[in-house]
Amino acid sequence: MTEQQDAMPQGSSERPEHIRVVVADDHPMWRDAVARDLADAGFEVLATADDGRSAVARTRATVPDVLVLDLNLPGLTGAEVCAALAAARVPTRILILSASGDHQDVLDAVKAGALGYLVKSAGREEFLAAVRATAAGEPVFTAGLAGLVLGEFRRVKAEGGGSAERPIPELTDRETEILKYVATGMGYKEIAATLFLSHRTVQNHVQNIFGKLQMHNRVELVRFAMERGLDLADPT
Repeated sequence: MTEQQDAMPQGSSERPEHIRVVVADDHPMWRDAVARDLADAGFEVLATADDGRSAVARTRATVPDVLVLDLNLPGLTGAEVCAALAAARVPTRILILSASGDHQDVLDAVKAGALGYLVKSAGREEFLAAVRATAAGEPVFTAGLAGLVLGEFRRVKAEGGGSAERPIPELTDRETEILKYVATGMGYKEIAATLFLSHRTVQNHVQNIFGKLQMHNRVELVRFAMERGLDLADPT
């Protein structure tokens, strides 16, 4: 990570719960540094990969909690890795760690199945916190993602990709409300603050939504929201 944050603060007792990680990056020095930072912070690094195909194979073989994935991999791109794992229904959550902060790259990664997206200029502590959040199922994205997802939703709806909004019998009114916020890319803490609920209450509602709709990640929820023509509230 960035040079000024190479070391954990002295005396820091914060350790993650047992979180298992695979790291995929085609630059050996960067890949090794990320793996080392994770191991030093108490994460279990199950494997590393230097191309897209090995990233898919090792993630499917080990089923880690989190795959830390570069976008620009040989063989398969990061987005293609996300899509392949989603198609195989691998429950691993994916955090993109890329040198690119391009908005289209962010949107493409989310559409393909990534839960989070962080640029490589992030500090070490920010990165470690992002891995913990991703493992917990919370989205971590570069600034502006909520607006990007909302803009994409509106574009699809304007082009006729969404039907007229209609109730979702499986969900309660509160769950439908939370679904609309989740689909914009908002994190659980942001939703909790907006709706004056506890963080855990929002987490429980989201898990109920996943269970009732038989879905496994927020990408499926975004597509569902678009298909239903839900009128998403602007989170900004």
